[in-house]
Amino acid sequence: MPRPTLSRRRVAALFAAALTTLAAAPSFAQDGKAAPIRLIVPLSAGSTVDAIARAMSHQMARVTGHPIVVENLAGAGGVTGTVQIVRAPKDGLTLGMVSSNHVINPSIYKSVPFDSLKDITPISVIGNVPLVLVVNPQRIAAKTTQELVALLKSRPGQVNFGSAGNGSTLHLAGELFSSEAGVDIRHIPYKGTGPLTSDLLGGQVEMAFVSVTAVAPHIKSGKLQAIGVSTTRRVPMLPDVPTLAESGLHRYSFDAWIALIGPAGLSQPLVQKIHADVKTVLAQKEVQDALAAQGITLIGGSPAEAVPFFRSELDKHAALVKRSGATAE
Repeated sequence: MPRPTLSRRRVAALFAAALTTLAAAPSFAQDGKAAPIRLIVPLSAGSTVDAIARAMSHQMARVTGHPIVVENLAGAGGVTGTVQIVRAPKDGLTLGMVSSNHVINPSIYKSVPFDSLKDITPISVIGNVPLVLVVNPQRIAAKTTQELVALLKSRPGQVNFGSAGNGSTLHLAGELFSSEAGVDIRHIPYKGTGPLTSDLLGGQVEMAFVSVTAVAPHIKSGKLQAIGVSTTRRVPMLPDVPTLAESGLHRYSFDAWIALIGPAGLSQPLVQKIHADVKTVLAQKEVQDALAAQGITLIGGSPAEAVPFFRSELDKHAALVKRSGATAE
């Protein structure tokens, strides 16, 4: 009886299936152990993005079977570390955890050595970071959005708001507030959230948008007055603080966010495998608790959702930067 033969089409299909399987399979070092995954954080140790990367790394190692090495490569608002992400091999062994700065940088730096959309593979938007507008009650006698807007309109250009630096998310949140409220406030850039918060408490700066976790204790102690949160929903850490949208600024919606990316050109099977692993990690209670402790609202979106999200965020922040006139310090 003659041995059955396979058609060329069938052979090609089997070969393609094998390649797909290999593309999503783990890579191994010469000793037979799974090669480590570099998780590059292009921001400093101790930042919210760094805290989330480290909170997820243990479960990621367990789920993927790869050791996870979190590597902080700070500099130029995240540009320095992101260069290493976009230039990495397309094998899934180098990933990046980035923030909103990724889509802000092209608008505030004269030159960025990569394309923020074309040179990456978006994998998942992990979550967003609600901000809260606070004032120093010794300097600003307002407890609500309406009271604050009325006061600012009576003192055009006389009240200052601080941020973590020109073009930072905190700066752009303030610019959006100024636009939506129709008020004129002076921007005072700081080099980070720490010195901003210190001067906010001391009264050197009168108001600011800050991450909820950074100022929640000061709000509860009465040292700072919370006016409203930046997202369209109230946040669990400050349940009694209304959103700016529900307080009269109906179109106001702003938050920082954190996303997992890889270099451009990752195969679709590999992207889907990484995303599936991320979903498994984000379903773990210890990870959810760690994110909640950082004030993160969990998203865990798909790669298909991440691509248009990055585009819309790039456009939105470009418009805000143009309005503010911000440039890199």
